[in-house]
Formats: sequence, C-alpha cells, structure tokens
Amino acid sequence: MAHVEQREATIQVQGQSLFFREARPGSGQTALFSVLLLHGIRFSSETWQNLGTLRRLAEAGYRAVAIDLPGLGRSKEAAAPAPVGELVPGSFLATVVDALELGSPVVISPSLSGMYSLPFLTMPGSQLRGYVPVAPICTDKITAADYANVKTPSLIVYGDQDPMGSTSFEHLKKLPNHRVLVMKGAGHPCYLDKPEEWHRGLLDFLQGLA
Repeated sequence: MAHVEQREATIQVQGQSLFFREARPGSGQTALFSVLLLHGIRFSSETWQNLGTLRRLAEAGYRAVAIDLPGLGRSKEAAAPAPVGELVPGSFLATVVDALELGSPVVISPSLSGMYSLPFLTMPGSQLRGYVPVAPICTDKITAADYANVKTPSLIVYGDQDPMGSTSFEHLKKLPNHRVLVMKGAGHPCYLDKPEEWHRGLLDFLQGLA
C-alpha cells in the first residue's frame, strides 16, 4: 500500500477561517495534480476521510484536499454561511485554490456545494482541470450559454433513486465535454451508497486527465 501523508489545518479566505483535511502521496513523491473536495449540507470534509476517498486519491498519486464550507463542519465557528441556494461568486473558490496552492485542480461538488462550484466553473478564465458534479444544487441558475462556454472535462454523477439527480442532469448535460456515471439503486449521496463504484468511476475519470 502506497505511503500517504495526511494533515489538518485552517486557511484564511476573505476574512473567514476555513478548516481542511489533506492527503498526498508520501515518500517524497510528487502529486500528479490536485483534487478539491466540497460537500453537501449534512456533511463535511470528515465525510471524505471516513469514506476513504482522501486516502484512495493520495494512494493513486493525487493531492486531495477536502474543505469544510463556511458555516459547516469545523468551519462553523469562524464563518457565516451564504444563504442556501444563492450563488456564491466564483472568486470565493478561486481564493481557496490560491490559498491552498492547488494550481489547476479537479473539483468534486455534491449537492449544496453547487452554489460555490458552478460560478467558479463558469467564470471567465477558469483554470479547472476537471469537474465532478454529484447532483449539485443551483444548476438552474447558470445560463445555457455559460454552460456551453465551459471547456473543462466533466464527470456528471448521480444515483438513479435521487429525484434531484435527474433534475440537475438536465442542466449539466449542456456542458460540452462531459461523461455520465449513473449509480443504480443509489440515492442523493450516491457515493455513500456505492463507495466502490464511486471510487472506481472517479479514479477512472482522473486517470484520463493525468
């Protein structure tokens, strides 16, 4: 099993203290690229740690960073969350990426985190290497023209038992460069229902970007 280095820390972003967990290849190995993991409203960076996603990514050679969004997880004390369902300017995640020195990361964005990731994805000059939306909210607040301008390769993921999944897919399928992973028998947090299928599909997508 590959050696993995892990740490926990906080960064200052637009006057807010945000908690994050990081896993990266150990033994002096250089990471292929960075993956930024966001989360839904009932979850946090701890979700990705407990599921094993952070470790699996680091073992595969990627630098994986999971943040706790403002007002949630261990970022709860120091930050005020944005109103749920309101788009947060893309400059917020751009500042997070800069603060963490992630370069051009792949962003994994389930559910609530769509309000943060979609404006970042569609902002002019976006430097994303890849985008993995998992039934995110706010897909209806991005214009068809903005979707059409996105060059970023995307893996659209949802569970076939999640009514939100097919709704968000109707908008996300306007992304020109996308693949789709539908998890049979899985609900809204489909990665929790089918972790092996989730990790297999994610790692396959990332390998195609390397």
